[in-house]
Amino acid sequence: MMKSFYSLILMGLLGLSSCKVDPVIIPVLPVNDLREIVPQGWPAAKYTFSVNAISAEAFVLGRSLFYETLLSKDNTISCASCHMNKAAFSNPDHNLSHGINGILGKRNAPGIFNLTWHPYFMHDGGINHIEVQPLGPISNRIEMAENINNVISKLQGTDKYKTLFKNAFGTEEVTTQRMFRAMAQFMGLIYSYNSKYDKVIRNEEGMVFTEAESRGYALFQANCNACHKEPLFTDFQFRNNGMRVDPQVNDSGRAHITNQAIDLYKFKTPSLRNLAHTYPYMHDGSLATLQACLDHYTSGVVNITNLDPYLQSGGLKLSAEDKKDLIAFLLTLTDNTIASDSRFADPNIK
Repeated sequence: MMKSFYSLILMGLLGLSSCKVDPVIIPVLPVNDLREIVPQGWPAAKYTFSVNAISAEAFVLGRSLFYETLLSKDNTISCASCHMNKAAFSNPDHNLSHGINGILGKRNAPGIFNLTWHPYFMHDGGINHIEVQPLGPISNRIEMAENINNVISKLQGTDKYKTLFKNAFGTEEVTTQRMFRAMAQFMGLIYSYNSKYDKVIRNEEGMVFTEAESRGYALFQANCNACHKEPLFTDFQFRNNGMRVDPQVNDSGRAHITNQAIDLYKFKTPSLRNLAHTYPYMHDGSLATLQACLDHYTSGVVNITNLDPYLQSGGLKLSAEDKKDLIAFLLTLTDNTIASDSRFADPNIK
C-alpha cells in the first residue's frame, strides 16, 4: 500500500516536471489584396505608389515599424501608441497625445485613413508628403524625441529588421527612404470608403438612409459641405473655427509653420469620416461628443482673429431637432472595416 502511494507521488512529480506551457501562437497576419484604390466618383489621389511599388514584404515592414517602440528615444512609444486601429487609428484615450516620459502634447491625435489624398499632414500642415510624415513625431521633443540617425542605428542592430528590410528591398541595409516608403505603404493603404453613407451613395441593394439620416444629410449639405466636402469630408484647407484659445498652450495653428499673421489659429479641416471612433474632437480634443461640437457651432463660436467667414454671422442656425438629425447622418460616415481588418492590426499582440 505504502509502495503504491509513493509510486503515485513519483508519477505525479514526473508528470509535473515534464509538463511545459504551450507556446503562444501568434497568427500570421494576412497581407492579401494590397492594392491602390480610388473609389468610383472620388478625385485622383495626391500620392500614388508609382514610385513606391506595393509589395507584401514592404507592407509587412511598414506595419512592423508603425508598431515599433524603437522609433522613440526611450523605446516606449510607437506610432500606434497614439493611433489605435480600434479607433480608426485615432486616440480615444486622451484629449491630447502623450509622448515619452508621459509628456503631454498640445494637440489631439487625428485618425489615419485616406492619407494618399492629403496634400498636407499634421493639424498645422507642417509636412506635405506622406513619405516624410513619420519624421515629424519621431523628432518632436514632446512625442518620440528621437534622432532619425539613432533610429536607423537601432533598427540596423536587430536581426528582426535586417531580415524585414532584406525581404522588402533585397539587402539588410536600413535607410530613411526605405523606412519611410514602407511606412507609407502601410499607412497609405488604410482606406475608408465602406461606411453606410458610401453604400447608400453607391446604391447598394437594401442600403437607404432612415428619415432622420436623410434630413441630416440635407442639413449637412446646407450647413457643413462647404468645408467638409464630399466624398472625403474635408477640403484640406486651414480654417479658424472659433475655438477658444487655451492660454496655457496658445497654439497658433498654421501660423506656427508660416509665421504669417493671416494663418493665426487656423487648423486643417478634419475629415468627418469615422466620427464614432475619433472622439474627442477638435485639434485640442476639448469637445467630447458630437452634440458638444454642434453646440459650439450654434452658440459657442468665439469671434477671434481670422475667424472663418462661414462663421462670422454668429454660427450655424440649427434647432435641437436639427442637431439630432445631423448627428444621425454623421454617424453614417463610420467605416467599421478599418478596426476589423487584421491586415492593419498590431503584429506583436499575442
